[in-house]
Amino acid sequence: MEGSTIIFYLLALLTVVSGILAVTATNILRAAISLLFALIGIAGIYFWLDYQFIAAVQIVVYVGGIVVLIIFSIFLTQSAGEKMPSQKLGRTVFSALAAFCGFALVLIQLFQHNFPISKDLTLTPKVADIGTQMLGVKEEGYALPFELVSMLLLAALIGCIVIAMRSKPQTT
Repeated sequence: MEGSTIIFYLLALLTVVSGILAVTATNILRAAISLLFALIGIAGIYFWLDYQFIAAVQIVVYVGGIVVLIIFSIFLTQSAGEKMPSQKLGRTVFSALAAFCGFALVLIQLFQHNFPISKDLTLTPKVADIGTQMLGVKEEGYALPFELVSMLLLAALIGCIVIAMRSKPQTT
């Protein structure tokens, strides 16, 4: 087995195990940290595939933005040490069934799709081309979705601060 294959399997193992831990953890802070490692594993796979720009976006947006916002929210609401309530059996069975159906759908799509083999392997776009398209305001541009996501993150941060600033009921 080549070193490249070993690196891929290690990154895939990190991603899958961390994802499972994020879903099954009873402590909310541990779930957030597991999500952090799962997203870092995905960024590692992007680096392994030689997509540096996508990997950098993965780290900046998801690891640096979303997960830090989640951890910030946990600390602001003073629920870092609390355990999450256990779910009812019906919800667990339904969740497992939904995950299995989603996995089966992905496998069906993968096996039914005819992946063409291209002899021209110059598929890697330049960072300048990606930046021009992301910030473009024309029909092919992504400036509007980019701004909407930033507004969504801002709204989530403001909501987190509002929840954290609620006064605690005083006990006498």
